[in-house]
Amino acid sequence: MEAEKKYITAEELRTHNKAEDLWISIQGKVYDVTEWAKQHPGGDVPLLNLAGQDVTDAFIAYHPGTAWQYLDKLFTGYFVQDFEVSEISKDYRRLYIEFAKQGMFEKKQHVASCALTCVALMFVVVVYGVLCCESVWAHLGSGMLLGFLWIQSAYVGHDSGHYQVMTSPKFNKIAQLISGNCLTGISIAWWKWTHNAHHIACNSLDYDPDLQHIPVFAVSTRLFNSITSVFYGRKLDFDPVARFLVSYQHWTFYPVMCVARVNLYLQTLLLLFSKRKVPDRALNIMGTLVFWTWFPLLVSYLPNWPERVMFVMASFTVTAIQHIQFCLNHFAANVYLGPPKGNDWFEKQTSGTLDIACSSWMDWFHGGLQFQLEHHLFPRLPRCQLRKISPVVRDLCKKHNMPYRSLSFFEANVWTIRTLRGAALQARDLTNPVPKNLLWEALNTHG
Repeated sequence: MEAEKKYITAEELRTHNKAEDLWISIQGKVYDVTEWAKQHPGGDVPLLNLAGQDVTDAFIAYHPGTAWQYLDKLFTGYFVQDFEVSEISKDYRRLYIEFAKQGMFEKKQHVASCALTCVALMFVVVVYGVLCCESVWAHLGSGMLLGFLWIQSAYVGHDSGHYQVMTSPKFNKIAQLISGNCLTGISIAWWKWTHNAHHIACNSLDYDPDLQHIPVFAVSTRLFNSITSVFYGRKLDFDPVARFLVSYQHWTFYPVMCVARVNLYLQTLLLLFSKRKVPDRALNIMGTLVFWTWFPLLVSYLPNWPERVMFVMASFTVTAIQHIQFCLNHFAANVYLGPPKGNDWFEKQTSGTLDIACSSWMDWFHGGLQFQLEHHLFPRLPRCQLRKISPVVRDLCKKHNMPYRSLSFFEANVWTIRTLRGAALQARDLTNPVPKNLLWEALNTHG
C-alpha cells in the first residue's frame, strides 16, 4: 500500500502558492484548496498567506474536529515526501488533544449570555442617564458607561468570531451582528477579515494588518523602507508626513488611542462599500445603519453642543483602554518581514505576543485577552479556560526555550512606549533613513 502512494516534495508543494493554484498540506496529505478558498468561512487571506506549505498546526488551532470530514474531497492524492514534524509541534498537538479530551473547547460557562445581559443593562442605564437626567455629571457618567459597554460588547463579538458562543450558528451570527455592528458600529465582517490575517501572520510587518499603522505609528524601523503591505496590496509610504508623525509617536500614542474608533468606523465603511467580496454584506450594512441611527439620535437628546462633545469624547476615551490593550499585546513583541510559515506556528505565536498579568477577578475586564499567547495558540478555547491552561503553556515554552512574557499592565505600557520611542528617535534623524546598525535594531525593535 505504501508503494502505491504518490509523493511530491515540500519544494514542489511550494510552487502551488498562488490564488489560481493553491495547495496546502495537513499531516503530510496534500489538498487543492484553489476553489475552496473562495468560500472558506475564514476568508481567503489565511489560505493565501500559508499557500504551498504544511498548515497542520494552524488547521488544528482554528477548526473543530468536525472540519476534518470536509478535507477528503479536496485531497489531491499526493503526500509530502519529506514530511517531518518538529518536537515543539508534536508537543503542541498533544496539548490540543488533551484539552479536547477534557472537553475544554465546549465548556463556555455562559460567559456570552452573562456579558450580553450586562451590556443590555448598561445600555438601559445609558439611555436613562441621557433622557431622564438633567445633571451634566449624569451625562458624563453615561458617556463613560457607554464606552465601557462598547468594550464588553466587543469582547462578545471577538469570542463569537472565534467559536460558537450561542446554541446554534444562526444565533451566533445574530450575536456577532448585535455586539459588533449594531452596538459598536464596527462591522464583524471587517473584524474577521483583518483579525484572521493577524492571527495567521502574527507580527509580520508586511502581512499583519495590526502592525500597519503608517503614517501614524511604526513599531519597527524596517517600516521606514516603505515596505509593501501584502494584506492591503499597497505600499506603506514612509514620506515626510509619516516621518514627522512617527517622530513623536511616543507622545501621541495615548491621544490617538482616544479617537482610534474613528479609524475603525472608516475602515468598516471602506470595506462594506468596496468591490471586495464581503460575506453577509447586506446584514453588515443593515447592522451598521442601526448603530448610526441610535447613536447620533441619543447624542442629539443632550441639551447643548458642549455636553454632546463631552459625551462622545468620554465614551471614546474609556474605550481607548481596550485599544491600548490590543497594542500592548503586540507592539513591543518580536516582529519579522515576510509571510508566515506553517512549520514554525508555535514559535511565531510565542515571539509575537505579550501577556498582561492580572488577578483572576479582573479577567472580565480584559475579556480573556490578557492571556494573549494562550489565545493565539488556542483561539477556539473559551476565554474562561485560558487562565487554567496558562501554567501548561508556560511550561511548554520553557521546555523548548521559547519566550513567555507576562507583564503587568503598567510594565506593558512601559515596554510599548519604549518601542515607539526607539523608532521615533531614529525617524528624527533626517540624514539616516535606515537603522544605524543591526544591534540597535535588535535591541529596540524586538523589545
